[in-house]
Amino acid sequence: MKKKWWHEKVAYQIYPKSFCDTNGDGVGDLRGIISKLDYLKELGVDLVWISPIYCSPMADQGYDISDYYNIDPLFGNMEDMDELMAEAKKRDIGIVMDLVVNHCSDEHEWFRKACEDPNGKYGKYFYIEEVKDGKLPSNIRSYFGGSCWEALPGHPDKYYLHLFHKKQPDLNWENPEVREEIFAMVNWWLEKGLAGFRIDAIINVKKSLPWKNYPADRDDGLSYVGNMLKEVSCHDFLTELRDRTFAKYNAFSVGEVFDEHEDTLPDFIGDDGYFSTMFDMSTAVCGASEKGWYERPHITANEYRDAVFSSQKKAWNVGFLSNIIENHDQPRGVSHYLPDGEVNDTSKKMLATLHFMVRGIPFIYQGQEIGMENVDFTSMDQIDDVMTHDEYQVALRAGLSPEEALESVKKMSRDNARVPFSWDASEYAGFTTGKPWLMNNPDYTRINLASQRQDEHSVYQYYRQLIQLRKNPEYKDTIVWGKTVPVYTDQDNLTAFYRQGEDQTLLVIANYQKEPQTITLEADVKNVLLNNCGEFQQKEKKLQLEGYQAVVLEMH
Repeated sequence: MKKKWWHEKVAYQIYPKSFCDTNGDGVGDLRGIISKLDYLKELGVDLVWISPIYCSPMADQGYDISDYYNIDPLFGNMEDMDELMAEAKKRDIGIVMDLVVNHCSDEHEWFRKACEDPNGKYGKYFYIEEVKDGKLPSNIRSYFGGSCWEALPGHPDKYYLHLFHKKQPDLNWENPEVREEIFAMVNWWLEKGLAGFRIDAIINVKKSLPWKNYPADRDDGLSYVGNMLKEVSCHDFLTELRDRTFAKYNAFSVGEVFDEHEDTLPDFIGDDGYFSTMFDMSTAVCGASEKGWYERPHITANEYRDAVFSSQKKAWNVGFLSNIIENHDQPRGVSHYLPDGEVNDTSKKMLATLHFMVRGIPFIYQGQEIGMENVDFTSMDQIDDVMTHDEYQVALRAGLSPEEALESVKKMSRDNARVPFSWDASEYAGFTTGKPWLMNNPDYTRINLASQRQDEHSVYQYYRQLIQLRKNPEYKDTIVWGKTVPVYTDQDNLTAFYRQGEDQTLLVIANYQKEPQTITLEADVKNVLLNNCGEFQQKEKKLQLEGYQAVVLEMH
């Protein structure tokens, strides 16, 4: 494997609306990010991915872009962006932006011109089809629910494709003019000094043509998008994107990839892959039901372990995955992956240990480093997320009562991770002087950065220790490059693995339950590098682990 500059990095995701507000309008902004760069440096991160800040009507929180070359006034202006990149560079932090090019906004100039003249140049920038007798081109369901076909404004006999929100028309990548527009925009940003991009929903850019219907998988008569995607490969499009943009600038790129074909991992993240890395979504999709969120079971410790080990095995000798516990599209990881009633500082640190100690590039989502938890929403009125509202309706149609439907969807709601960062215990958690655009998590007086910064045993300080260990010259090569070798897999609720370097072996053991467990070590312990709780209890080769205890050991 070719070693690249990004392999040793630690990354951090910022959801700008909810990170830090400096002008009191209740919405986070670029100046807020600038004001927290020293905090990010203190934490130890090297790359900061910022969710979309381009001009947008915000139908899908900025993932509907109306101008790729400008900053939405909600967040500031281009001078703020230039200052952010310059100030981050002074601190050896690279800024990564979201690249959203499967679709744009219906308020983008291209789509407006397509509506004016569907048969002209810009009509070919999108998938626009004639519809006769109300028969839609296909029965694909939008990711946000309902048909992915919508009547073109001003043209009732024509429909356009939107795999996401109806205000997010899909761009026609089959049209070389569209690709040229995208490549020019990407390179413009890289020329400005951007470190790279996180590539959104990129697996969707290739459609199976001609359009057709697929077997319905819900009572709405529609079919999951993946049924179309598995018929096609976006190899040519992504190869061209890489060669024309990222490769020219040695830029970092991380793909959001779902539904990739079997055995295509080398195409995505191999030495000559489309991207530098891609997110390991294996735990995020574990237990997902085609019927909807209401039927999704809580993931077990063994399921979590098996998903991680499977991904580690697939990626070995291929490339680097980017490892996540959560992001802006997921609930809070500690609430999702830990059993109800067992979420505490010890179990949060245990999960963090597993996250950081497997091979790959660790991504921290804002608030994860202080152990922020899900919000106990009491009404759908408190929830902004369009996907949660769709899943609520799915649950109602399945026969759940309104109370049951709320209970079932709030656990998975994307707004769990989108509420403002809890900086301190003051009003609005120190996020804003105004009223936040989305409610604060009511537990901010208990879980906030200010209190944890002063506490050497806090979740925040433990994350700092994990990052420092990863960067420690004595262990860096093993943690970054070493092989992940699962061990003790016959024990329930135990996740353990060796990280094997050229001349060094580390053992990571996590007791993924509240009851103690004992294991028999295969070798002698040389050093205890990290321990999330209590004492290190070893007698001869027997190691006693307390509930949710995790240790990182250097072995002889």
